[in-house]
Amino acid sequence: MTGRWRKLGFDLHFGIGVAQGYATLGAIGFEGRWDYGAIGTVTNLAARLCGEARGGQILVSRRLYTSVEDLVEVEPLGELTLRGFARPVTAFNVLRVRATA
Repeated sequence: MTGRWRKLGFDLHFGIGVAQGYATLGAIGFEGRWDYGAIGTVTNLAARLCGEARGGQILVSRRLYTSVEDLVEVEPLGELTLRGFARPVTAFNVLRVRATA
């Protein structure tokens, strides 16, 4: 995707944060101002990982990594201190998807 934008003269640098877990989904707000959203610790974790990611990085939580570890190669980032979390969070940088047989 970034390659196509670069050809058009735009140099995009964005990072991605992904976490796996349970969230509460639904309509949030009041009459005349309704939004559909997700709330919970997992959404906060994904947002914080996104905030830590540099351009081109995909940061994932430990829980997500254990679900896909056979599919991706990662670089362990160790424990990150993230706002809103009492304890450090283990994170991984996804380097590439492994070739399938």
